Amino acid sequence: MRTMRLLFAVALAAACYGAPRIAAQVQTIVPPVVPGAKPVTVEHIKVHGPALEGNLEGDAVDRDVIVFLPPSYRKEASRRYPVVYALHGYSIGAEQWSGEIHVPQTIEGAFAQGAKEMIVVLPDSKTMHNGSMYSSSVTTGDFERFIAHDVVSYVDAHYRTIPTRASRGLVGHSMGGYGASRIGMKHPEVFGSLYIMSPCCMSARPAGPPNPDLEKKLAAVKTAEDSAKLSFFERAQLATAAAWSPDPKNPPLYLDLPMKDGVVQPDVLARWAANAPLAFVDQYIGNLKQYRAISMDVGDQDGLRVDAGKLHDVFDQYGIANSFEIYPGTHTSAVADRFQNHVIPFFSKNLCFQASCK
Repeated sequence: MRTMRLLFAVALAAACYGAPRIAAQVQTIVPPVVPGAKPVTVEHIKVHGPALEGNLEGDAVDRDVIVFLPPSYRKEASRRYPVVYALHGYSIGAEQWSGEIHVPQTIEGAFAQGAKEMIVVLPDSKTMHNGSMYSSSVTTGDFERFIAHDVVSYVDAHYRTIPTRASRGLVGHSMGGYGASRIGMKHPEVFGSLYIMSPCCMSARPAGPPNPDLEKKLAAVKTAEDSAKLSFFERAQLATAAAWSPDPKNPPLYLDLPMKDGVVQPDVLARWAANAPLAFVDQYIGNLKQYRAISMDVGDQDGLRVDAGKLHDVFDQYGIANSFEIYPGTHTSAVADRFQNHVIPFFSKNLCFQASCK
């Protein structure tokens, strides 16, 4: 499955039917346990998403969310904490991603190594076709607003947070990196610092050559059970279309694909292109300049490094303060190490930890 996820990252970044395949070792490296690390408290909760109500896929409106409370949370009853919202990638949910980034061990390790204590929240966004793209669609529901409003509001209401943008961080990997880019650009009033990990789907690309077999398979899908029988890449096509080219007049899946009867559909491709961050980033430069800090990283063996580099170049072109690192690794190999030794320390440095933050 992890190999297929790596192929998806390249395929979805290309946003076409024919994508290059790359071979790489994708085993996740687990950082050693840090001696003396204190345990965090793990809570599995449900968050109702008004932004998801009425979605045409019938995806869950009450979503699983995992909350990691720092070691001092139960002992210091009046203390308030900043919050980091961490977005998972395609084909996995919050529970699966928690295994890949090896939380709570990596959170505990980061704190033991000197990172300031914070709350970490992992919301789940799996859908009928295995991923929401953290986008706004009548077909899947408005996952952009679900993250930026519904989850944040719930956490602020139920936990001792510092409820200001300066004390909220947003991070995501792969599809989650796309989500962090998209949501971050549009909602600087909610978040104060961004960390983008190996983001997919940055560029708009043309459709590949016709693939009659794939088109036939996708056309035959009528139910969630049908979708579950498809391959990783085939489901990714439907997930992308559900997020970026929804069609409330086209049951039962309520989406339009970029290829129909062997003919490219330019209007659908245009809608997909409109959802590419490299296509819309120029509209949100003022928003991006409001962030205290932005960081991005990607593995040197990850096909997504090229587009990640392009986004970094845009930031530099506009004078947006940011850091960018290409580290040794594949799309998934170093995510646990990066989370412990780079992501949490980044937010420790750049979030506001004072209750008086504004």
